[in-house]
Amino acid sequence: MTGLAEIPVAHTPPGGYGDTMPPPVLGASDEPLVDGAPDLRGTWKVVDASAPDGGALAADHPIWHHVERIEQAGNRLVVTGGGVVHDMVVDGVVEHGVNDVMAADFSTEIHVAATFEGGALVLRPEGLPGVTVRRWRDGPRLRWSYHVLFEAVLERIE
Repeated sequence: MTGLAEIPVAHTPPGGYGDTMPPPVLGASDEPLVDGAPDLRGTWKVVDASAPDGGALAADHPIWHHVERIEQAGNRLVVTGGGVVHDMVVDGVVEHGVNDVMAADFSTEIHVAATFEGGALVLRPEGLPGVTVRRWRDGPRLRWSYHVLFEAVLERIE
């Protein structure tokens, strides 16, 4: 068994990872999830998406093609999808959260605190008060709310 502290923090490669998702980051750890952590593990594909007000998203919106893999061990969580690898410790501390780049351009730095709240992973970008990104389980599905941009429903594909 490999301890989480022994697994280096992963980051998005320059320009994103392209069409092929990189190998899992936490695969060598079998540390149990911390108390209060929802089990979000798996590879997920968007099957439904809408604007937060319930309006339809355009058929060519990129979210319709989104696939992501979520890995978890202890209080560490890695979301790999859309060309980025966001590796974080979920403890509410920005320095331990996502310190990587945005999927929009693969170069704009982001610094994000991560917490588990009420059965959800909650991400709060530094310097953007009130902005949250949430992921939580809804039965066998994963729900993803991206502040005022969209809400998505994902199904496991692995």
